[in-house]
Amino acid sequence: MYSKPLIINILIFLNNNLYQKIELNYLEEMFHYNKFYIIRLFKKEIGITINDYLNRMRIYNSLNDIVNPNYSCLKVALLYGFTNLEYYSETFSKIIGISPLKYKKFYLKMDNLDNEIRNKIIENVINLSDLKDKCNYYIKNIKPKNTIKIKKLY
Repeated sequence: MYSKPLIINILIFLNNNLYQKIELNYLEEMFHYNKFYIIRLFKKEIGITINDYLNRMRIYNSLNDIVNPNYSCLKVALLYGFTNLEYYSETFSKIIGISPLKYKKFYLKMDNLDNEIRNKIIENVINLSDLKDKCNYYIKNIKPKNTIKIKKLY
């Protein structure tokens, strides 16, 4: 089954504007579809809401910088489109399973976590990677343009 061109275009737009504030009304105006239709179709095709997709991709992309000793959690939060540290930390904890600071300590081997928590963190990061791969595949799985059939003259 081929991907829906509307969702492909929305995914490309979201990926290109990942760190900007994106309002559903803007998507409605930009793509000329009712925002409720866009919301339903995106969830049906991708499996999560647009906001959830944005948050997951922002957190996934922030994983390298959050472990950088030269970056504070606030700097990373602002870099990746979050308006404040509290929302970033809350979203990070919900998606990864621990706070950004604990993740940083865990990554830098300054904090030992039990195997169950460690495995859950690894599973959550793999799930984010899989989501990114799934969406990249979705974008590439566009239906080819109809080719012109040439009638034989004889």
